[in-house]
Amino acid sequence: MTDYGNALWFGSFVTPVARPPQAPVELAVASERAGLDVVTFQDHPYQAAFQDTWTLMSYVAARTERIRLSGNVLCLPLRPPAVLARAAASLDRLTGGRVELGLGAGAFWDGIAAMGGRRLQPAQAVRALEEAVSVIRGLWATDDPGPLRIKGEFYEIDGAKRGPAPAHPIPIHIGAYKPRMLRLTGRIADGWLPSLSYLPNGPASLAAMNAHIDEAAVAAGREPGSITRVLNVNGRFHTGDGLFEGPPRTWAEQLADIALQYGVSGFILASDKPADLERFGHEVAPWTRQLVESERAA
Repeated sequence: MTDYGNALWFGSFVTPVARPPQAPVELAVASERAGLDVVTFQDHPYQAAFQDTWTLMSYVAARTERIRLSGNVLCLPLRPPAVLARAAASLDRLTGGRVELGLGAGAFWDGIAAMGGRRLQPAQAVRALEEAVSVIRGLWATDDPGPLRIKGEFYEIDGAKRGPAPAHPIPIHIGAYKPRMLRLTGRIADGWLPSLSYLPNGPASLAAMNAHIDEAAVAAGREPGSITRVLNVNGRFHTGDGLFEGPPRTWAEQLADIALQYGVSGFILASDKPADLERFGHEVAPWTRQLVESERAA
């Protein structure tokens, strides 16, 4: 088994609800208080019940001091990559390097089209995402000579000045499930960010999906272990014994098993309950780390 980043980290997955408007902010603050490493936000700009994710991230950045911030994942068809590059770099500089990028190729195309976005076929969406990553990284590359010029199928950048540079190398995580997107992740991404609820066979799906990423990485001359594997999870803390349906200690055992079997090094809990975030950060996270470290040292 390949270790895709040895240091385990934990985070939260927040829905940017509009009512009450401070609710997702308070969940982000609770995430930091619980010792979590990152707070992430859904991004569905066509959803009228949600606040704008990037605006919310910026507000949360001012209310927190340590925790990292990311979309999970940003809806690329409604976020022009050149503007997104500058926004991400600016927020990263303002926060002292706390921004990460989770990108998605688009999924709910009726909603995207209703907001003025271009409806793409699956293969087109994959190519558009690849171009977008080139645009984003190109504008961050302030040490490269001259302005950025990219003549793509979906994005054309004709002499844009590079910058600002982010405060740190912002990792780009891609939400991917199908082979084309998994191969793209292997070729160009810093990390993979799926949700457990969308995996057809639960955690067992990770083996074959990892293989797609690894094969594409090797073909592109990359080290598969350099691509972080992150997993969104959800469940309940109670007395059951199913997957993520038990007490914190059971959660820790199950997460440790996934980390050891499939190389997952980041776990993000989807919950709107501060008490769940407290348990995840103060109980599940340290127990999981202890179990994984003990097994690796054996």
